This record gives sequence, C-alpha cells and structure tokens, in this order.
Amino acid sequence: MHRRALLSVSDKTGLVPFAATLAELGFELVSTGGTFKVLSDAGIPVRYVTEITGYPEVYGGRVKTLHPVVHGGILHRRDDAAHVSQANELGVAPIDVVVVNLYPFVQTVTKPGVTFEDAIENIDIGGPAMVRASAKNHASVTIVVSPDDYARVAAALKESGATSAELRRELALKAYRHTATYDSAIATWLAGAVGEHEALPAEIHRPLVKVEDLRYGENPHQAAALYRGAGDAALNGARVLQGKAISYNNLVDLDAAVALVLEFDEPAAVIIKHTNPCGTGRDATSLLTAYERALAADPVSAFGGIVALNRPVDGALGSKLAELFLEVIVAPSFDEDARERLGSKTNLRLVEYDAAQLRVRRVERSTLFGTLAQTEDARIGDLNEEWNVVTDRAPTAEEETALRFLWRVCKHVKSNAIVIGDAVSTIGVGAGQMSRVDSVKLAVGKATRSVEGAVLASDAFFPFRDGLDEAARAGVKAIIQPGGSRKDAEVIAAANEHGIAMVFTGHRHFRH
Repeated sequence: MHRRALLSVSDKTGLVPFAATLAELGFELVSTGGTFKVLSDAGIPVRYVTEITGYPEVYGGRVKTLHPVVHGGILHRRDDAAHVSQANELGVAPIDVVVVNLYPFVQTVTKPGVTFEDAIENIDIGGPAMVRASAKNHASVTIVVSPDDYARVAAALKESGATSAELRRELALKAYRHTATYDSAIATWLAGAVGEHEALPAEIHRPLVKVEDLRYGENPHQAAALYRGAGDAALNGARVLQGKAISYNNLVDLDAAVALVLEFDEPAAVIIKHTNPCGTGRDATSLLTAYERALAADPVSAFGGIVALNRPVDGALGSKLAELFLEVIVAPSFDEDARERLGSKTNLRLVEYDAAQLRVRRVERSTLFGTLAQTEDARIGDLNEEWNVVTDRAPTAEEETALRFLWRVCKHVKSNAIVIGDAVSTIGVGAGQMSRVDSVKLAVGKATRSVEGAVLASDAFFPFRDGLDEAARAGVKAIIQPGGSRKDAEVIAAANEHGIAMVFTGHRHFRH
C-alpha cells in the first residue's frame, strides 16, 4: 500500500510544490475542503477525506476528520504487533505524514466588527486533534504545522525516504507549541468576550510569539528576544521610524518613559536614564517648553537618555532634540519637518506610539521562585480623597500644584524615591538608595538650581525625622508622602518645627 499523507491547512503558502513532492515520492494524498480544491486545481492527485472514512461531512463541516480511520491511521503504533493486526482487521491504513495548520482564529477575532458567533466558528477542533495525535505518535508520524518546514521535510524524504527521529521529535515539539498557542489565544479572547476582567485570574493563559532576537540582553553576554501576545501587534502598535534596532535596555527604558509621560494630560516631557526619570517637565500649552524644563532638570544625565513626549513633535522641537545625543525619542507622532531635522542622526531611534494600545492590567516578573504577578499601579487620580494635611501649615496653592505634579513623577522612580521640584519640573531626583535619608541627600546633591522654596515627594513614609531634617536644611517648604510610619508623630513635629507643610496620601508607590 502506498504511504499516505493527510493535508488540511489554512495557510496555503508553499502547499502546492510540497504536495507535488509528496506525490512524486509515492505518497497517497488525502485532503479536505479548501486544501483539496487547491491541490485538485493544481492537477495533483488527491482523495477527499470522506473517500477513506466512508462517512460524509456533517454539521456544516464541523465533523469530517474526527473518525477512527483518520485517527487510527495516525495513532496506531507501528512497532506494536497488536496495533498493526487490529489496524489490518479494521482496514485502517497508516498515515505517515500529517500537514495541518489551524483555522485563523487570531486573525478572525482581531478583525473590526467580528461577532461572537463568527469567532466561535473559527475555533478549530479537527485540526488540533490531528496535530496532537500526530505529535504524540511522532515515533512514526511526521507532523508539519508550518510552511517553514516544508523544504527540510521534503529534502529528508528525498534523501532517505523517511524523516529522522530527531526531526520528527523537533516537529512534534513545534506542533504542541502550535496548539498550545492556539488554545491560549482562544482562552484569552473568550475571557474578554464573556466579561472576565480579573487582573489576577486562577490561571493565566498568555500565548507569546517571538517578534525578533535582540542584539543582546541587559548585558552583552546575555541573549534576549522580544515576544508579543498572539494577535497583538509587535510593540503594541508602536512603530520604529528610524535608527538602529531597538535593544533590550531600550525597551525597558521605553516602558518606564511612556508610562510616566502618560500620567499627564497637559504637554509633558520625560527624560529617562536606566529606567529612572532624570528630568520631567510640563507646560500648559507648549511641548517645547516642557522638554526644555525636563532637560534643565539634569542636562548631564540626559546625555544618552531616552526622551518621551505626550504630544506630536514638530520641527522646532525636533531641532532642539537634535542638539543632544539621545538613544530614543518616543512620541505619538513626528511631523515631516521633525523627521527631516532628526533624520541626519541615523542611529537615533524614533518611535511612534498609540496610547490607546498601551494599557496594562497586570504586571509580571520572573524570579527564581516563580512568576510574580500584580495589578498595575494605576494612574494617579486627583488625590482629593487621599489629600490629608497633617501639619499646622497647609500648602499654598502653588505648593499644592507642585506636590500633585511631583507625586505623579515619584511613582515612577525606583525606591527609595525622593523627587524635589516645583509646579512645572523636577529639580533633583534621588533613586534606588538603601535608606531614605540618603535618597534625600542624593536628590539635593543632584539639584540643578536652588532647592530653596521647592517641594518634595517621597514614594513611602519617612521612618525617622532625619530625612525631613535634610530636606528642610536644603530649603524644601512642602512635602507629600504616604504616611504610616510608627514615627509619624515625630516626623510631623519636625515638619512643624521647620514650618514645612506636609500632606499624607495614605498610599505608597514603591517601584522595585
């Protein structure tokens, strides 16, 4: 009996030449639906699956390959005499090559206006069953789920008449990844479709597809790659317009930069260095002014940094940005004039982002002890319900505006975080220190202009009064912090001694 191959694919790339090779090598081809038509139209001998099952397609094609002749042909063990004898008794011929990829579920559900019913009809049943059966019996069956593998399977069959055990095992692994990604995509879509909005569900199904290998990871000796969720656009819809390939560290910094700049409704600019904002500026109307304020906050650290903006970049701002060596500039868009002015810096990456697509409900991190997951530290609101003045002196109107601004910035600085500034820009940032008083000293030491009359934001409470005393010596006049220390009374008393206005919010914003 001729060897048999079953072909049923949604992605028909390279199908005809591969099927022709199988036929030339003596395989009897069996197929279904659109695949059968393509092969028939190409003049390749092929039998419809109902010819070998003796059973018609039913329920609008929902059942056609779910049959013992198909699955028996795939699953029976060729090295088990009882299996072979039973297959012969039942007239079940071996199926040695299975070429299957699945209904385009992801492509369907990402189309605008797709209905729930359309999505359900594009959930493949027979395909995954054949893929899994073939992968299980890969000792005898070659399962091919990607057109990328047609050439080497054909080459192996031409060279030796069979595929090697090593190749079949590799293809089986690829097949299980194919079905796992497919089922995860369905589960992810269905959770949204039925209204499950749990950020931390009992199970997390997150199919990931490699976008590209990166030059290296956090350091040159580490390998790295970028993945996207199945059905998601690479970079979540962001576009790289020019420059060198985006690196691992660029992406980590981009995440920090855009997350902070999206805290603001007014024009704002952020300059990030090693995930921390070395400068943040805003203005009521001018993005250029916001950038200039961010740059003035720490022009030394800004060298080689990443700039994030929350408004389109025009030529005037493009010219100003071109004056500084930067790794990446990320904004909603760049006009033609800005592109021209920045285009001469060929290594500079320009990235456009779509804020509507950059929404996170769950934050995950891999550790030696397992994967940690938490809900996002959501955008800070207007603070009205959390605003609690605890000192004798309340902040002035100007100080209050500055405190609300810096509280947003402080949330995005690595702990222990201290941010000193005014109503429109940061002045000094203290990040990642092991003690809060050292973060205060660092922020004061990094200040690019006088701290006298400035305000300060702290991501967590002051455990002792020493940090507040340091701030007072530098000239800080108002402070915002969560409160909650056992020494709160001592810290409040110190603030009153120094004439500092202090607000408790009741919520900390650690960023580890």
